[in-house]
Amino acid sequence: MTESSGAPLAGRRFYFVGIGGAGLSAYANVARAWGAEVRGWDAKDTIFIRALNDVEVDLGGEPVPPAGYEVVVSAAHTGRIDGRSRAEFLVELVALRPSIVVGGAHGKTTTAAMIAFVLRELGQDPSWILGGVVPQLGGNAGVGGGWLVVEGDESDRSIGLLRPKIAAVTNIELDHHATYASTAELKAFFDAWLTTAPVVVRGWELDPVELELAVPGEHNRRNAATALAVLELGGVLRADAERAIGAFAGVERRFELVGERGGVRVIDDYAHNPTEIAATLRTARDRTTRRLIAVYQPHVYERTRQLSRELGSALSLADAVVVTDVIDGRDPPIPGVSGKLVLDNVAPRVRRGWAPKQDDAGVLALAWARPGDVVITLGVGEPWRIARAIVRGLPEP
Repeated sequence: MTESSGAPLAGRRFYFVGIGGAGLSAYANVARAWGAEVRGWDAKDTIFIRALNDVEVDLGGEPVPPAGYEVVVSAAHTGRIDGRSRAEFLVELVALRPSIVVGGAHGKTTTAAMIAFVLRELGQDPSWILGGVVPQLGGNAGVGGGWLVVEGDESDRSIGLLRPKIAAVTNIELDHHATYASTAELKAFFDAWLTTAPVVVRGWELDPVELELAVPGEHNRRNAATALAVLELGGVLRADAERAIGAFAGVERRFELVGERGGVRVIDDYAHNPTEIAATLRTARDRTTRRLIAVYQPHVYERTRQLSRELGSALSLADAVVVTDVIDGRDPPIPGVSGKLVLDNVAPRVRRGWAPKQDDAGVLALAWARPGDVVITLGVGEPWRIARAIVRGLPEP
């Protein structure tokens, strides 16, 4: 992480419950860099814990905060222990610095990361709090003396509590059916939030950039358009920003090449709703003349129930599809709802495989893969584990 001489949280001690999540791991790193003592708990090891460096993390059992520590609780562990919500804590962080907040259904992590990357490359010394690990930035959080760039979250309406100097929304599409009853309600929510910011960017009004980017796909050209608009409104010369953004190499779990062995490429991606899955599979299709094998792990029961038909249609862009059961869903199980609903809606012309558990999915994908194929794992949870298992199982050249 980038060091900063400012220490607005000096003298405070925080215990983060759910510290292994994308959000709290970033908040923990920023809190520590801003002078606080930090510890935390999570139910299990996660991909984000490695970004916490020497933070003491309790794994498993129940969280037991030391005496004198303020407790901050992830939305995934609401009700497990008393404490401030992650949303309330983020409000405090955003208020401490001139801030840029990016929200939207698709691309908000990448767009926010692009903004932070360009600001850093141009010597603007930003801070950032992101929902994904950015290797070029050294993690999912960093601290400097300039703009604070934050990825907001509309899934629980918490982005509506933030009061940045610049607010950006990449696009609007109903993805969180347990929170919003309709697209109209979601649009009204974002419209209301945007009225609270002095400067606003609506990404869907912008044309995709024609620049050469290191990250593939039209969706990333749209992300770059939003990022460049924000940067220009934040005082960065457009020409300087355009030169810098071309070197941005992406976020982990966003079309990330996990490995290649025996002629099979394995890619992992965070795409989890129909629009994102379709965009990711089209990007992958452009990169192979052979078969495309998709492995999808559903994560939310309500999304699976509401969008099973659309999810199946998007996955039908692949030549073969493996679907797992809903794993570690953040909402309660719904009777009759499983990943099988999605698989049943994949086109009959596509080879289909039901693999309830992660291990089953890896075994099935390995059995199907042939030299020249691309295997792509998709989903919010931990399909990256499936991707790594597939790479390990591929034959040595």
